[in-house]
Amino acid sequence: MLETVEVVHGNQPDAAVIWLHGLGADGHDFAPLIPELNLTPESSIRFIFPHAPEIPVTCNGGYIMRAWYDIYELSVDRRINRAHLSESVHAIRELIENEIRRGVPSHRIVLAGFSQGGAVAYQTALNYEAPLAGLLAMSTYIADPGALSSQSEKKLNILIQHGSYDPVVLEQQGKKAQELLSELGHQVSYQSYPAEHHLCPEQVQAIAHWLNMRFEEPVSV
Repeated sequence: MLETVEVVHGNQPDAAVIWLHGLGADGHDFAPLIPELNLTPESSIRFIFPHAPEIPVTCNGGYIMRAWYDIYELSVDRRINRAHLSESVHAIRELIENEIRRGVPSHRIVLAGFSQGGAVAYQTALNYEAPLAGLLAMSTYIADPGALSSQSEKKLNILIQHGSYDPVVLEQQGKKAQELLSELGHQVSYQSYPAEHHLCPEQVQAIAHWLNMRFEEPVSV
């Protein structure tokens, strides 16, 4: 199983957030945000920040870095190593199953991901057989739309956030994901921020509100 950083809010967690970092970062990247989320005192949530494996990344001259999959070309649609993507999806599914073994039901688990990590979160959550509490997709895109399940009756609550000035993952990619997921019947909210390829304070506040709502509201199982 992937190595992870864990941050626990409250005691005896009955909910979990599995949060994936972007290309070249690691599991420590978003852990410092937890105190800024102003989570309700009543909630008890385990945050899991996995480290991606270290692999050569073609679009960065073969430099070895933490990456969820190799990117061959930084075009709008991205040319990627789909086998690597599948391996990362399998690894995140293992983390979900581990949380279930620890006593957190699937419908109390949120998947979150930034940039490349968000692409893995999309592929994992949208093909997961059991209900999840939600999916948070930040500054990201759907890497392999042809491999998404269109038959699932378990519709997801999805929050997509994107910077309107993002030069790395263009906002049109975030909007394209919104359109596709809405067509598939998921409950999708889209938020745009005057930012580049990073999180801004207003965005963090919106994430806090959304997470509190996801763990307060019952999820159909």
